[in-house]
Amino acid sequence: MRITVSGLPGSGTTSLSRYLAQRHGFSMISAGEVFRQLAKEHKLELADFGRLAEEDPSFDRMIDARQKEISERSDNIIAEGRLSGWMVSNADLRIWLFAPIDCRIKRIVFRDQIADEKSAAQVTLGRELCEAGRYKSYYSIDINDLSIYQLILNSELWTVEGLGAIVDTAIAQMNNPAKG
Repeated sequence: MRITVSGLPGSGTTSLSRYLAQRHGFSMISAGEVFRQLAKEHKLELADFGRLAEEDPSFDRMIDARQKEISERSDNIIAEGRLSGWMVSNADLRIWLFAPIDCRIKRIVFRDQIADEKSAAQVTLGRELCEAGRYKSYYSIDINDLSIYQLILNSELWTVEGLGAIVDTAIAQMNNPAKG
């Protein structure tokens, strides 16, 4: 089974992906973690690295191509990233996590150890705008088009375990469809 988990920064995609990978014994590949690692290697903040990626499409394309290649040839994998649902053409289940901006900002402040919510909001909204432009330019993908996803969940309402239970139910139904 191939599952993609996508959503905007701070929506909980990495947490849910880790939960699902551990619970089901799946491998996990995270585009966001690869992107953050590249930013760190280049000694740049995420926003600055995003602008660099905007100028040089090879960064995004390398990450996206690698995730697509690994995910499409693997079984029992979770592909986590904003474009995963679009990139993994043979995904069995595509999930989009949503959370209101205030919720996401609080998570980002904690996760990325940003000094305050105002700074986190500026960085996050700038990053989202930058990424949306790159996705449209590189792949003609409108990141706000959620029509490809089978599950769209508001991660503000549940813990990771609660979200995981919903997805666990979906996986169980896909593995054992009702006989008609």
